[in-house]
Amino acid sequence: MIAEIGRFALSLALALVLAQMLCALIGTRRDSAVWEALSRRAAALVFVSLAASFACLITVFVQSDFSVENVFMNSHSAKPLGYKIAGAWGSHEGSMVMWCAGLAGYSAALAHFYRGPLATRALIAAGGVLVLFLVFTIFASNPFDRMSPVPLEGRGLNPLLQDPALAAHPPLLYLGLTGLLAPFALSVAALWRGRSGKEWAQAARPWTLAAFTALTVGITLGSYWAYYELGWGGWWFWDPVENASLMPWLLTAALLHSLVVSAGRNALTGWSLFLSISAFSLAMLGLFLTRSGVLTSVHAFALDPRRGVLLLSILAVAGGGALALFALRAPQIFKDKVKFDPVSREGALILNNALLTMAAAIVLLGTLYPLILRTASGDDVAVGGPYFELTVGPVMALALLILPVAPFLRWRQGGWGEVRRRLLYGGIGALAALAGIILIARDAPLGAAVTAALAVWVMAGALSDFATQRRQPGTLGRGLAHFGVGLFLLGAAGDTGFSIERSTALTRGESFEAAGRTVTLETVRRADGANYLADEGVLTVTGAGRQFQMTPERRYFPTADQTTTEVALRRSLLGDYYVALGQARERENGEIAWVIRASNHPLVWMVFAGAFLTAAGGLVSTGSHVRRRRRAS
Repeated sequence: MIAEIGRFALSLALALVLAQMLCALIGTRRDSAVWEALSRRAAALVFVSLAASFACLITVFVQSDFSVENVFMNSHSAKPLGYKIAGAWGSHEGSMVMWCAGLAGYSAALAHFYRGPLATRALIAAGGVLVLFLVFTIFASNPFDRMSPVPLEGRGLNPLLQDPALAAHPPLLYLGLTGLLAPFALSVAALWRGRSGKEWAQAARPWTLAAFTALTVGITLGSYWAYYELGWGGWWFWDPVENASLMPWLLTAALLHSLVVSAGRNALTGWSLFLSISAFSLAMLGLFLTRSGVLTSVHAFALDPRRGVLLLSILAVAGGGALALFALRAPQIFKDKVKFDPVSREGALILNNALLTMAAAIVLLGTLYPLILRTASGDDVAVGGPYFELTVGPVMALALLILPVAPFLRWRQGGWGEVRRRLLYGGIGALAALAGIILIARDAPLGAAVTAALAVWVMAGALSDFATQRRQPGTLGRGLAHFGVGLFLLGAAGDTGFSIERSTALTRGESFEAAGRTVTLETVRRADGANYLADEGVLTVTGAGRQFQMTPERRYFPTADQTTTEVALRRSLLGDYYVALGQARERENGEIAWVIRASNHPLVWMVFAGAFLTAAGGLVSTGSHVRRRRRAS
C-alpha cells in the first residue's frame, strides 16, 4: 500500500508540474497575477507530492518490504535503522527521487521568495527541467517497482555506504547540486525576457550562495568519509565521481565572484549567465557519469548504459537548449561595454573567474579523456593524481595569489596603494613561511612549501580584509570563506608534504616503528556487529612520552560478501595518528601475521575544518544578502 501511494505521488507530481508550467505560461502571456499565483501554488504542491513520495520510499525501506525490488537490492532486515533509511537514497532509483525532490524544493522556494519580473518565466524553466527528470524516474528508474515472488531477505546496502558521514553526504551534495537549478532557471528567464542586467544578478546571487554552501559541505563530508573509511589514508583521489562534484563547485565559486561585478557594477552579465548555465549543466553531467557505467568508481550508483543515454539526452535538451538560447541572445547581451582599468577590482575578479573556469575545464578534460579515447579507439588509459596536480595545481595557485588582492582594489580605477598597505605583512609572512620550510625541512616537497606560503598569504588577506572593512555588508562572510580556504591549504600542505607511512605484518606481541612511534600488536579479537563479522586489532602505541591503545577493525558483510576497513584515529591539534588493520597472512612456521599500516597526518584536521569554515562563510553571506534585500524592499 505504501509503495502504491509513493508511485501515485510521483505521477501526481508530474501532472502538477505540467500544470505549474501551463499556469505560468498563461500568466506570462496575459500578464495575469491570478495565473501567476496559481503557478506558485502548483510549485508548492509539486514539492509536497515529491516529499510524500520520498517519505513513502523511506517507509518501505524501514519496513523491509522486499516485494519492492529497490528495497530487496539495497536493504536487509538485519541492517541498523539508520542505514535502512539511508538505503532510500543509496541506490540509483532512490537517489533520483531525492534529486527530483531537491529540484522541486528549490522551485517552490523560488516561487515563494522571489516575486520579481523573471518569476513566472523562471518557474517555466525550472518546471521544464523537473518534467524531464520526473519522466525519466517514473518510466526508467521507478523505485517502487514490485517483484514476484517476494524474497524472504534482501541483498543489503553496499557496506562502504554504511557509515554516518556517507549517509549524510548524498542529501547535502544533492542539496547543493539541485540548488544550481535556481540561478539556471533565472538565467533562462532573463535570456527569454531579453533583460539580463543588474536585476537578474541580484536575484541569482542568494540562490548561488546557498547552493555553494550546501555543495561545499557535501563534498567535504564525502572527502572525510574517504579519509577514514577506505583505509588508504588520503582525502582526495581525483576519482572521476569526485571530479563530477568538483567541477560544478569550481564554476559556482567563479559565478559567485562574477555576480559581485554583475550585481554591483552591471558588468560581466553575459559571463555570469554563461557560468550559471554551465554549472548546472555540469551537475547534470555528474548524474550521467555516476549512473551510466562509463566510469568505474566506489561512488557510482548504477551501471546501466540505457539509462545513461537517457540522462545524456536530458543534459542535451536542458543544458543544450539553455546554451542555444544564450547564443541567440549573445549579440544583445554583449552589446554594452563597461570600461574599467585592468588593475581594478573588476580586473582581479575577471582573472579569478578565468582561472577557476580553466581549472574546471582541465578537470573535465582529464575526467572525460579516458572515455573519449575508449570510444574512439578502444584503448584504456588512466588519468590520475599526477595529471591533475601538475595541471590544476599551478592554475589554482595563481587564483589563490589574486584572492586576497581583489577586496583592496578600487572599482574601475587602478591603483596598488591600498593593496601594498594592507597586504605587506601578509606577503612578508608568506615568503618567510616558504623560506623557513625550504631551509628547515629540506626533504619536504616544494609543492608543500608553496602551498603553506599560499595558506599564510590567503589567511593574512582575509584577516586584513575583515579588520579594515568589517562595517561593509558581506565582509564577515567573505572573510570567513577566504580564511577557510587558507586553513584548508595549510592542512593540505601539512598532510601531503609531511605525512609518514609504514606497513608490515605482525604476529601477537611483535612491534615496529612508524612515524616516530612504536606500534605493538597485542591481540586480534572478534567484534561482530548487527550485520557484519569483524576482526578487531588491539594495538599499543608508544612514543613522545605517551602510550595509548588503538583498535582498528576489518569487517566482513556476509550478505554483500564484501570486506571493509575501519581505521583507528588518534587525534590532536598537531594531526592524526592513523592505523589500519589489513589481511591476515600465514608465515612459514604456521603463525598468523596481520598486516598493520600506521601513518601520521600532520594538520589534516585543518583540511576539513577549513572547508566547513568556507561553507560557514557562504551561509553568513547568504543570510546577510537576504536581510539587505528585505530592508531594501
